[in-house]
Amino acid sequence: MEEHLLRERKDNLEKLLKDPAYVPMKLKELAMLLGVPKEQRQELKEVMDALVSEGRAGVSKKGKYGKPETMGVVGIFTGHPKGFGFVTVEGMEEDVFIPADKTGSALHGDKVQIVVEEEPRGRRAEGAVVRVLERANRHIVGLYQKNKNFGFVMPDNQKICKDIFVPQGKDRGAVTGHKVVVSVTDYGNEKKKPEGIITEILGHINDPGTDILSLVKAYGLPEEFPQAVMDWVENIPDTVDEKDKAGRLDLRGLMTVTIDGEDAKDLDDAVTISKEELPSGSVYHLGVHIADVSHYVTENSPLDKEALKRGTSVYLVDRVIPMLPHKLSNGICSLNQGEDRLALSCLMDINASGHVISHRIAETVIKVDRRMTYTAVNAIVTHKDEEISKEYEEFVPMFQLMEELSCILREQRRKRGAVDFDFPESKIILNEKGKPVDIKPYERNTATKIIEDFMLAANETIAEDYFWQELPFVYRTHDNPDPEKMKKLATFINNFGYTIRLQQGEIHPKELQKLLDKLEGTSEEALLSRLVLRSMRQAKYTAVSGGHFGLAARYYTHFTSPIRRYPDLQIHRIIKENLRGGLSDKRILHYDRILPEVTVQCSALERRADEAERETEKLKKCEYMEKFIGEEFEGVISGVTGWGFYVELPNTVEGLVHINELRDDYYIFDEQRLELKGEMTGKAYKLGQKIKVQVLGTDKFARTIDFIPVRTLGLQE
Repeated sequence: MEEHLLRERKDNLEKLLKDPAYVPMKLKELAMLLGVPKEQRQELKEVMDALVSEGRAGVSKKGKYGKPETMGVVGIFTGHPKGFGFVTVEGMEEDVFIPADKTGSALHGDKVQIVVEEEPRGRRAEGAVVRVLERANRHIVGLYQKNKNFGFVMPDNQKICKDIFVPQGKDRGAVTGHKVVVSVTDYGNEKKKPEGIITEILGHINDPGTDILSLVKAYGLPEEFPQAVMDWVENIPDTVDEKDKAGRLDLRGLMTVTIDGEDAKDLDDAVTISKEELPSGSVYHLGVHIADVSHYVTENSPLDKEALKRGTSVYLVDRVIPMLPHKLSNGICSLNQGEDRLALSCLMDINASGHVISHRIAETVIKVDRRMTYTAVNAIVTHKDEEISKEYEEFVPMFQLMEELSCILREQRRKRGAVDFDFPESKIILNEKGKPVDIKPYERNTATKIIEDFMLAANETIAEDYFWQELPFVYRTHDNPDPEKMKKLATFINNFGYTIRLQQGEIHPKELQKLLDKLEGTSEEALLSRLVLRSMRQAKYTAVSGGHFGLAARYYTHFTSPIRRYPDLQIHRIIKENLRGGLSDKRILHYDRILPEVTVQCSALERRADEAERETEKLKKCEYMEKFIGEEFEGVISGVTGWGFYVELPNTVEGLVHINELRDDYYIFDEQRLELKGEMTGKAYKLGQKIKVQVLGTDKFARTIDFIPVRTLGLQE
């Protein structure tokens, strides 16, 4: 069916569903009502299925179509290894809990229609899967286990399901230990395992390269770009066409730099800065210039559809899976030194208190004078390195001004209560064979904070501008913490002599920042900072501005990385259309329709990318620690559960001390105090406690490291 015809029919049928006189009916009844002949009923089904998929219609278990609010809501199912799951629904603050006996045939990542209980038990809404609208796992990667006449595949991603049954003769000759791709033929239900056939053998679990390849496949990460995308890309020029510069604000005369990591090739943000002394005080003119990716990635093109399908670039330990082909991300869309580039710029005037007093958003032409690294800029502003300062002599005043403004912006955020965590991330060093040879904590420095502060300022400015224009937009939302978690946190920190003020269970971010300030430099800093982080919700993309709790910001968006994040690319289109004469009613309606689904999809794809990145890191850390079996390390208890406690080493490697390894006593888990306590000795293992452990073993398939305790260090009683 042609797109315009499908759109018209969807609109007409949606009006019918919303008519007060309409009652839910089956497809056959609907066809009779509308006078649709038998030979055209398949077209009617196509239209209704499209409405259901978009969340504009609902369908009951008996196949009756109606308004979505009466037939259930649509969302993305997140599975759990224990069988239950959660569904993320646009517009609902909390994910909906789905008990194990109400998941139907839904597997992790599926788009589902659910019915939500009218009066949820407790504080979290519960629901049941009515039907699966879109499958996320037609092919699943896992470890094959052969039995006599059949076999099982245990998925690498245990959220999908526990295992998949493989009938006799459907294993392609796989043996125990093979990593395989299984094509699902029957998704099963609450009582029956999924079933499938093996379509590809990736290699044995111990073969080099099989580990990362299986994770790429397991998370459904795209590899090669489709030919239609590459054909489209061929028509994109390598240099900016002169006609494309016409009508843009020309900023090529401003001193402009990019500041990125040494290995970065997709440079999507550049900065300009100057300072002016006025009778009213100092004013900083900060320009944040973002690559105009939307000029080349046009709406509904093969390139755009593939970018939305990917949602984000994925940064694995040994490779990057980009959202856009390299010709764009490393070429025409990368703000390379000495090249004219098209940009979308946020030009801000900021006073000495760190407030944006005026701003302008414009389509621009820029030229980067120097490609800088975080290392070099940090050496100049922090360490006053004479040799490097001499090399970049003409830029040194600019970097000093950047540091000055960065400190002002950060202090302004701190005053309003933004919560600033500074946990070290890890950088895993691989050799040419992909084997991990070292793990180093990667910590923020002054240069990384400068860029972070400037990007935050631009994101907030853009979000507030478009919120007050009341136009369709994509926001980055971080909801307030769950009141129950805050109450538990308040109770726990009270044991250490700290307090936080709650008002009816609600908390202001400033309270948490005050707590973190008090904790700085104390022995319990690592422990309580982690608990604060774990008490907060996960940020997501929404079509409605819900504010950002962690940043203590009423308005926030992602504007600064359109090369690697689809939401940024999406809002660039809206901004440019608005700059070029405003959005028509038709375009506003268009964006109002597509943005809720875009935000849910991008949030889900972001979570997928985060999980894949974490799992590849865990895999390589596990591989790295194989050579240290039997050796001892000092670490900190980073998590306590009923089955044991986790210990994090200074290099960010985390392993488990299983409760079975605590053989000197019978230990009981105290959930309130987050500790394991010996029944007879009273000895306790607590969150945040320093401890010396020995590496007991590693499991590459489970991606786990096992420790045994040697002795506790500085035990808190």
